[in-house]
Amino acid sequence: MSTSFAKSRPFKFAFKAAVLSFVAAAALLPLAAIAQPQKPQPQPMTTPTAQPLESTKPNSLENSVFSISGGQRLMSESMTAISQQNYDQAVTKLQDARQVFNQLSNFYQELTTSFSGIDNRISDSHRRRALQSAQLRDEATYQLAVVYRAKNQPELAVPLLIQLIRSQAPTRDLGNQAYQQLFELGFVDAQFVRPNAAAPK
Repeated sequence: MSTSFAKSRPFKFAFKAAVLSFVAAAALLPLAAIAQPQKPQPQPMTTPTAQPLESTKPNSLENSVFSISGGQRLMSESMTAISQQNYDQAVTKLQDARQVFNQLSNFYQELTTSFSGIDNRISDSHRRRALQSAQLRDEATYQLAVVYRAKNQPELAVPLLIQLIRSQAPTRDLGNQAYQQLFELGFVDAQFVRPNAAAPK
């Protein structure tokens, strides 16, 4: 009896040790699970919301060429080129200015028509800008014709002067000056004197 009991004791101790080891391992399991690196959870897709334009910059086009002030800058640069007798550069600047003013005039005129009868205040505002752009276009046209005369290219100046007279009418200053250019070129032989200029002072 004593011998079998003695032989069974190591088994009992081994069994208890195995049970304790299993319990300890089970107790440590949550800690091991926490220690494992976690896979990043996918974040829900968020659609970026459109940010409103800053209301403090209503004149963002003022620094662009495609604006009244931008066209005026081109004309100023052309005058500098003329003073330096750089006529080729002056022609390029005046052609660009003329195109800018013509497009602006057309666009403002379209806006004038669109708002006519809906909001007369807005319509009148666009009409004034259309007229201003058209006037500046005609001034650029006149200067371009003068530069063509200086380059001894009357065949390029004459069509511009005739367009200018049609736009301004010969009774207005710019139209009258354009007709005078045609007379000096010899394209017309009848000099025009405006009625108010012919009246005695």
